[in-house]
Amino acid sequence: MNIRILRVLAACVLLPLAGCAGAPGDAAAPAAPSTVNVTLTAEDKAVEIDGKTLQARVFNGAFAAPTIRVRPGDSLDVELVNQLDAPANLHFHGMHVSPQGDSDNIFRQTPPGATEHYSLQIPPDHEPGLYWYHSHIHGMSEGQVFGGLSGMLVVEGLTDLLPDPIQGATEQYLALRDFQVQDGAIPADNIDSGAPTTRVVNGEVDPRMTIAPGETQVWHVANIGADIWYDVELTGHRMWVIAEDADPVWEVWEAEHLVMPPGKRYEVLVQGAAPGTYELRTRAYNQGTTGDQYPEARLATLVSEGAAVERAELPTSLIPERDLRTEPVAQDRRIVFTEKNAANEFFIDGKQFDPTRIDVTPTVGTVERWTIVNQTQEQHPFHIHINDFQVVSIDGRPYDARGHQDTVPVPQGGEVMILNPFDDFTGKYVFHCHILAHEDLGMMAVVDVLNSEGQSESAPVTHGGHTPAPTG
Repeated sequence: MNIRILRVLAACVLLPLAGCAGAPGDAAAPAAPSTVNVTLTAEDKAVEIDGKTLQARVFNGAFAAPTIRVRPGDSLDVELVNQLDAPANLHFHGMHVSPQGDSDNIFRQTPPGATEHYSLQIPPDHEPGLYWYHSHIHGMSEGQVFGGLSGMLVVEGLTDLLPDPIQGATEQYLALRDFQVQDGAIPADNIDSGAPTTRVVNGEVDPRMTIAPGETQVWHVANIGADIWYDVELTGHRMWVIAEDADPVWEVWEAEHLVMPPGKRYEVLVQGAAPGTYELRTRAYNQGTTGDQYPEARLATLVSEGAAVERAELPTSLIPERDLRTEPVAQDRRIVFTEKNAANEFFIDGKQFDPTRIDVTPTVGTVERWTIVNQTQEQHPFHIHINDFQVVSIDGRPYDARGHQDTVPVPQGGEVMILNPFDDFTGKYVFHCHILAHEDLGMMAVVDVLNSEGQSESAPVTHGGHTPAPTG
């Protein structure tokens, strides 16, 4: 990835997400890296959500999937047990690990009834922050993630970059997603992302959180849903962004609200307002002329109560700047998103996804400049696996980035220019629109990062994915 954190941090845990609050930071000395062993069982199971019993597709029997916790330098070993009647796999969204073999390789498939192993070697200088994992079977990603096959993954250490007075602040982990009901089940096919939907946080409808007046908390917020967007605000409060897409920022910035397409994460500081009750909500959001329009909705309730706390001085930066504009550009590329909306067909550079075709071949150790062009009348969130990027302009206007990121909305009829650093991992992975309906219907492409001799080190892909069902 882009930032080199110099600490090797201690061991890890796998925890279910209970409510919203996480444990305060631990001041213990760093320990040696360890191996984290996790079992994730994908199954079609009846779960209770908002007092309703619904059939869903979930990990380990719950709509709120386990949160995996690791530290830089750890090994993450995951057993994926597939008890579905369809293939499944795992993608570790945002992680800077190898895309090959049994690591973050989305070209693998675990057949129904099978168990397969994933092994991630997490670099000792890996960025701390909020990541997530989800099934990434082409043609089935939308239905599987919408049904519940996604959860949060935390690389510990972000709070260690904060000033001492707030390193031990209370942390809140907020996984945003939604669900719909058809015939007593969350639908797997013909999902209409513009239909009325119920928004949940950590699998709960309108959970309650608390804060003291003046208290500083660290909120980790992720959109781990399949298709819909959020425009998050906390009434009566402002948010100070300390990380975007698990990239600690070199300039902390203040926000009244944050637009979060599918896959997006922000980590922010919140300071408690005067005693009272406040709403964490998503504002009304229009994705575009041919996209969906999402109404305002309350996500959670925040109560400010108890003895007032003196407001802490907030940081202005977490890490040194790495401005990719100062580095040589090896290649310019133009990546074009188009669609035939009425036909439910989506394209990158005029082609639909083919896992056996290589679309882009950068060389390891180089930086490339990509212009992502959106020739449709709705926004598309561009996302690339393995390596993060720096946004340098939006619709031709210079953009002064405060850090790097892995997901960016591309305006309808507009474009975003990014600098892509292919720092150290060779191999084959993908970039795509992170509206999973669009990804499943073709808006995804393959990048194969070549070694320094210009040779591919990737194994061939032997399957062709799955044909998706029509979607709304």
